[in-house]
Amino acid sequence: MRFFIVDAFTDRAFAGNSAGVVLLDAPAEPAWMQAVAAEMRHSETAFVVTTGEGPKSLRWFTPAAEVALCGHATVATTHVLGGEQVYTTLSGELRAKAADGWVELDFPSDPPADTDDDLSAILPGVEIERTGRGVDNLFAVLPDAKAVRTLEPRLDELKATWKGRLLVTAAGDVDGVDYVSRFFGPGVGVDEDPVTGSAHCILSPYWSGRLNKTELTGEQASARGGIVRTRQDGDRVHLSGQAVTVVSGELHV
Repeated sequence: MRFFIVDAFTDRAFAGNSAGVVLLDAPAEPAWMQAVAAEMRHSETAFVVTTGEGPKSLRWFTPAAEVALCGHATVATTHVLGGEQVYTTLSGELRAKAADGWVELDFPSDPPADTDDDLSAILPGVEIERTGRGVDNLFAVLPDAKAVRTLEPRLDELKATWKGRLLVTAAGDVDGVDYVSRFFGPGVGVDEDPVTGSAHCILSPYWSGRLNKTELTGEQASARGGIVRTRQDGDRVHLSGQAVTVVSGELHV
């Protein structure tokens, strides 16, 4: 089985978010895929069945659990396969295409619903303008980009909540960036994800409504960092990012 390590949402190696991509000739056992993902130790490893006609089966695993949607590993997979792809996933049918050095994903929109979640134990001493929830993530809007960039959440407190996943955001603070964000997921074995494509399914509808524009550029302000372009299209979000293959090889087990 061929496997790849790809840095997604970046145009240079050792930046963005790295993902494993495993090409399968047939569906694999979930326990085996979970073991491979734990061995890879990337925030997500994608497993795609490349044989047969029609849409390709695509699944994503963190080192600790299977997830229903992963943007950066889908960018990585489409970067490896090239062209236009249709995937069957736990989040339904997804479409993607690679062209001109960019990969565009067509994902379901996940506008955050307002909540009164008390995040003070997770974000002690941090001013929070708004809280909400997407399908799988807690959501918090902070006053400015500096608060997002310098944030040090209590991951033990976050892990004990709902699904143990938190997305924080604020308006952008540099030219060409509409908003900044960070994503923490200790509940799925990822303390901080470098760049989280699926998070922008929440960020795009939120910031599109707030800024009254459909095309946006987001910066995920992790240590590795990354850029995600979004286009809001009704109940769909088109996510675009670049990618770089860093490693390729074969699995022997």
